[in-house]
Amino acid sequence: MTVLEDRIAMAESDNESTLDEMFDRLEKMPAPEGYKVEIVEGTVYMSPQRDTHWEIILDIVEQLRTKYSRKRVKSDVRIDYPGHLNGFATDVTVMKEGAAKTEKGHWRHEDVEFVAEVISKGTAANDYGPKKTAYAVAEVPVYVVADPYQGRCHIYTDPKGSDYEIETTVSFGKDLDLTGTVVDLTLKTDEFPRD
Repeated sequence: MTVLEDRIAMAESDNESTLDEMFDRLEKMPAPEGYKVEIVEGTVYMSPQRDTHWEIILDIVEQLRTKYSRKRVKSDVRIDYPGHLNGFATDVTVMKEGAAKTEKGHWRHEDVEFVAEVISKGTAANDYGPKKTAYAVAEVPVYVVADPYQGRCHIYTDPKGSDYEIETTVSFGKDLDLTGTVVDLTLKTDEFPRD
C-alpha cells in the first residue's frame, strides 16, 4: 500500500467507527415516535413521517414487490455511503440478488441497485444534494426522488463520479419507465398524493 492508500483506508475506517458510535448514542436516546433518523455528512437529521410520505413509499414498495423478494426490498434501514459520515436510512432500497450483511450486521452500499427518496420539507436539500452525490459515488444505478411538493419524480441514472449523467423528470400521474435500467419495471405514479 502507498501512503495515500493507507490514509484513505484510515479515514474510511474512522468514518465507520465514528458512524457506529453516533448511531449507538442515537439508539440510546428516545427518538420521537414517527420520526426517521439518519446522518448526512456528520449531521443528525430527524424528519417526521407524514401520511403523504408513507403512502408514496408504500406504493413504490408494493410495485417493486411484483418483481423483487421481500428480503431484497428495504425501507429506513441504515446503509453507510461514501463521503464524510454518511449513514442513510433510505426510504426505499433494493439490494442485489445474494447481498449479505457485513460482520457488523450492516448492508453494503456496493450491493444497492435502486434507491428512492420521498421529499420532506426539512430535508429536501439533502436528497437533491449530498445524498444524490453519495449515491452517484457509490455507483447506485438508479436513484428516484419523489417530490410531493412539486408533484414530480426525478429519475437519476448512469452515475459518473459524483453525479448522474442522466436526469429524467416525470409528473405525478405518468409512468416512471425504468425498463432500460437494472430495475426493469415501470412504476405507476397515478396514486402518489401531493402536499
